[in-house]
Amino acid sequence: MPEQTSYAPGTPCWIDIGTDLDAAKPFYTGLFGWTTMDAGPVEETGGYGFFMKGDKMVAGYGPQQNPGPPAWTTYISVADADETAKQVEAAGGAVVMPPMDVMDAGRMAVFQDAAGGFFSVWQPGQHIGSGLANEPGAFSWNELNSRDVDTSIAFYESVFGWTHDTHTMEGPIGSYTEWKLDGQTIGGMLPMPPMVPAEVPQFWLVYFAVADLEASLAKLQELGGSVLMPGMTVDAGTFAVVMDPQGATLSLIQLAQ
Repeated sequence: MPEQTSYAPGTPCWIDIGTDLDAAKPFYTGLFGWTTMDAGPVEETGGYGFFMKGDKMVAGYGPQQNPGPPAWTTYISVADADETAKQVEAAGGAVVMPPMDVMDAGRMAVFQDAAGGFFSVWQPGQHIGSGLANEPGAFSWNELNSRDVDTSIAFYESVFGWTHDTHTMEGPIGSYTEWKLDGQTIGGMLPMPPMVPAEVPQFWLVYFAVADLEASLAKLQELGGSVLMPGMTVDAGTFAVVMDPQGATLSLIQLAQ
């Protein structure tokens, strides 16, 4: 169901971006029809806020904290962020930002997986994650672009209890892996595409559902974004990989009916 009231531990549950907010807010509200809502006074929240679809929080935003192009971050729901930090280190990953309380919303941490990719976790309090998923204007898929598929499988299965199902594909990618939790597919992974520069570490790519991919791609370019990979049809729908005007990569997908 598109409306979400909880996420099982081990499931991607939230996304956010650190970026130039003066430029990003008009781009994303124009592209997805979102509105914005600051989380509170800047001195208390650091400028964090929420992209809204109607009355539902669907993504977060804040000022950019790291050098390089901005990036969308995938958060995985966990029952205990502190215990997850121990599991990350035991599996060969690193703690980038130790678990911390976010007021009464929940508890978060930032990690690097055993192959160098960054991701975050969210231990829900009053905020469970995105109020919508798998409908236009909300996130619908999270996909690891991996520099080392075997190391990634070992890491994420150890930390989150995932299993995987890998399919052989024609073309330069060669394979696609579905991540599964209790038998349900909750994300994907593919070897890093060859066109990605060698200095880019592995990363989680966020897919946003749209009602009409061609119309959304036209709107994206009108707003200053660019198309990195034009529409491609797979079982789940037709998707394209794009870049926002600040340099953040994301995917748009028109879900199959």
